[in-house]
Amino acid sequence: MLVEADRAGFNKGRNLEKIGAHAADLAELFFADVHVPATNLVSEEGGGFGMLMDRLVQERLGQAIRSTSVCEAAIDWTIKYTSERKAFGQTIGDFQNTQFVLAQLHTETTAARIFTDWAIRRFMDGRLSPVDAAKVKLFTSTLQGKVVDSCLQFFGGYGYMREYPIARAFVDSRLVRIGGGAVEVLKQIIGRDLFKAAK
Repeated sequence: MLVEADRAGFNKGRNLEKIGAHAADLAELFFADVHVPATNLVSEEGGGFGMLMDRLVQERLGQAIRSTSVCEAAIDWTIKYTSERKAFGQTIGDFQNTQFVLAQLHTETTAARIFTDWAIRRFMDGRLSPVDAAKVKLFTSTLQGKVVDSCLQFFGGYGYMREYPIARAFVDSRLVRIGGGAVEVLKQIIGRDLFKAAK
């Protein structure tokens, strides 16, 4: 049901201090003897959970899109930084290790982009299943953590400073393996589907 913010009995608590995702406020909501008219129902009574479950596919796809985009951005920032930053008489980008690590991350991110675009097309056609949505979120959110952690390393001490986008992306990336379905939940959904036909 829809509850207006000025309705008697509704109160919003203080903004909670999160380690990341500072652009999105998070607060506790309190409902004390709130009276809401039947006209405020947005579905049939008891249908709220079903509505949420229907939107999980879209939410998980949205997270996959964000994760893939963050991976692409982090690699771009790192290429630019390592192309300019010098150490031991050459740029950090000249080192074989830098090129090898970024080549691997870029390849995996390209795979994530292809998988994500495939999922977008299936969603637009109404054919993206909950299991496939779980797969694309699992893959991309796990990759996001790997990419931003690996890229931050090339920034050295600068990468630990919040003024750099890579530092903020690093902190924010931790949430994506929790929100919209923790990776353990996603693995369970996928695993159950794998063994469904065997039973």
